[in-house]
Amino acid sequence: MELRLHLPEERDDPKIVKPTDAIIRTVATCVCGSDLWDFRGLNPVDQPHPMGHEYVGIVEEVGNDVTSVAPGQFVVGSFATSDNTCPNCLNGWQSSCLHREFMSTCQAEYIRIPNAHGTLVATDEHPGGDLVPSLLVVSDVMGTGWYAAVAAEVRPGSTAVVVGDGAVGLCGVIAARELGAERIIAMSRHAPRQRLALEFGATDIVTERGEEGVAHVKDLTDGIGADSVLECVGTPEAMRQALHATRPGGNVGFVGVPHDVAVDGEELFYSHVGLRGGPAPVRRFLPDLIDRVLTGRIHPGKVFDLSLPLEQVAEGYKAMDERRAIKALLKP
Repeated sequence: MELRLHLPEERDDPKIVKPTDAIIRTVATCVCGSDLWDFRGLNPVDQPHPMGHEYVGIVEEVGNDVTSVAPGQFVVGSFATSDNTCPNCLNGWQSSCLHREFMSTCQAEYIRIPNAHGTLVATDEHPGGDLVPSLLVVSDVMGTGWYAAVAAEVRPGSTAVVVGDGAVGLCGVIAARELGAERIIAMSRHAPRQRLALEFGATDIVTERGEEGVAHVKDLTDGIGADSVLECVGTPEAMRQALHATRPGGNVGFVGVPHDVAVDGEELFYSHVGLRGGPAPVRRFLPDLIDRVLTGRIHPGKVFDLSLPLEQVAEGYKAMDERRAIKALLKP
């Protein structure tokens, strides 16, 4: 059953609740592919609630314990907040912070950011409008695609396969290229997304799915399979395709939120394939990815092919659900 998406409504402005909070004025937000799980009714939704977890904005107010950012600064955050001081954060797994909170209210004009001191990263100056889309993408899908490539252990000279041609998968292509993959095979059946994948660095396109897709990957890799596979969907079919397309000793990085995914332990045991994933520790990568955007090395904002005012957010959901858009940018 599809979730009924209500028209935007006026809500009270957020306020500082804890001394580690910040309030930011949204410069841009967007609709994420994972929002569609709720929109389509595949995640249980018992009552109306705000949506959105990707954001960039201007700091309006900070709590007494926040010293890393100040009012007036342009900031980029993460969908998972983190204090950046607990043992998990110090080990680079900020999305498993002991004080983690997942953002879910970002499709709004103002947002309260918990754990702001460890979550937000300020730019030296306010970026030009042309850079805002790419900085927004860094707050989730670029960081998530990057983590997929890191988890799959993409290495210079390696072969990588990207399963999924949504925004995360396309950003995974960028990540694989930046990490030095020599061959990047994008699995996509949609011409506009294929073109963007090639622009981002893909060397091959595989249009088949399932075992036919796996067979094509094997044909391209001398019958062995890929060194690294990025699973960016979260369905049983995508996971199976990813595992079967990986060579013995290779690795799968899975970042698509799993829905009814089950892995056969015996099959995994004999495959010698490594498997790692989870919510991306975006905060670990933020400084590096922000720098790559500001220096013009990467342009992940190109995944936005629809831009709407915030009050037309419902159209953004519909366009993405109907695959008329890869990703919808929203501006208050």
